[in-house]
Amino acid sequence: MQVKYPSDSITTLTDVVLPGETNPLNNLFGGELLARMDRAASISARRHSRRICVTASVNHVAFNKAIPLGSVVTVESKVSRAFNTSMEIYIDVWIEDRESGNKTKANEAIYTFVAVDETGNPVPVPQIEPQTELEKQRFDAALRRKQLSLVLAGKMKPHEASELKALFF
Repeated sequence: MQVKYPSDSITTLTDVVLPGETNPLNNLFGGELLARMDRAASISARRHSRRICVTASVNHVAFNKAIPLGSVVTVESKVSRAFNTSMEIYIDVWIEDRESGNKTKANEAIYTFVAVDETGNPVPVPQIEPQTELEKQRFDAALRRKQLSLVLAGKMKPHEASELKALFF
């Protein structure tokens, strides 16, 4: 299988926040943002694997800034690391200032997707080679996050988590 780059999977979705998508404070519902992030991440996973992909987990979501009614919101996602059949997708959410056009990072998330065949069985995905410094940082951190998740789920013994040991010793 040919190695791919994070840039091969980049997905950008831009939309405006409408009244029916807001809470009583006139900010975008968190669930609406989660759905937008899931759609972008799904496309990134599909672009990387060229297979049907399903959401395996939402590993991290940070709602750092409220997104007000009328805002132009950009959700940008790309694969940060590929494992055997799963892919970690890192998502950045930006708000565009209406007058200046400047973009401010509002939120971020990390999702995991699994590539499957037509019967729903997991299938191998291509490995990824990070290129930029940020991609390399996210790539390295993805293994630590995966090992931590496996330890917490009881699927890996703490002493086997080589990347986690490196943090503490």
